[in-house]
Amino acid sequence: MNIIQTSSFKKTVKKLHPHLKKDLDDVIHAIIQNPLIGEPKIGDLSGIFVHKFRMNHQQTLLAYMHHDQTITLTLLALGSHENFYRDLKSS
Repeated sequence: MNIIQTSSFKKTVKKLHPHLKKDLDDVIHAIIQNPLIGEPKIGDLSGIFVHKFRMNHQQTLLAYMHHDQTITLTLLALGSHENFYRDLKSS
């Protein structure tokens, strides 16, 4: 499976501590195993899935797109709920 990261996703991950990156890697591996694990969005964000998980005792959201035809997982955004969807729409 090809995994593509957007520049905003890379910037967010770069700021994480190493032990939090391990937690994120575990979540990404779970998404690779089952791409439909996240909640599909509708409206402006149709085609995007958001997976909610706990990282550092805080709910964190991971937005991604899955393309069956090209077997590609595109990681779009990572962050807390505050302004997450607004920022996701603007990118």
